[in-house]
Amino acid sequence: MQACLKLRKNTFMELQIIALMPEHWNRVREIYLEGLRTGQATFETAVPSWEKWDAGHLPFARLLGISSESPDCVVKGWAALSPVSARAAYAGVAEVSVYVGEQWRGQGVGRALLEALVDESEKNGIWTLQASIFPENEGSIALHKSCSFREVGRRERIGKLNGIWRDTVLLERRSNVT
Repeated sequence: MQACLKLRKNTFMELQIIALMPEHWNRVREIYLEGLRTGQATFETAVPSWEKWDAGHLPFARLLGISSESPDCVVKGWAALSPVSARAAYAGVAEVSVYVGEQWRGQGVGRALLEALVDESEKNGIWTLQASIFPENEGSIALHKSCSFREVGRRERIGKLNGIWRDTVLLERRSNVT
């Protein structure tokens, strides 16, 4: 694994936020799979290949939360942005993904990643971030609200997961910078 390039350090929980690179994919994939298993993280039912994931996410604001106390760069979580549309009018609107490994949940990793994602989005001209979260995922909704996301509404029966209709809560955050 590449050397840990520090972008930000949260000394409270010994976490560094670094750029997510292709060589991190195996651990990113494992954390994504842990999220899939909960049934509360996404409508996806399988983890995509690196190539498909790479093509579906913006080239900036791909972040990894790693353990700064370990020389092996233990990955605790990841975050990235996806475009919401290919239309030019929506070039500054992105969808948020934040995934935290099972053993690191509830320790501030998600918050550190989301805060860093907001910072990176604003540096890259994103004026609106949105998140579509299952209403049962109360922790994720609370996390987003604590980072200045507001609830826009509930999308009822927006999609099926394993044959069951699911609702999502739509949240957004408008930049004060961009």
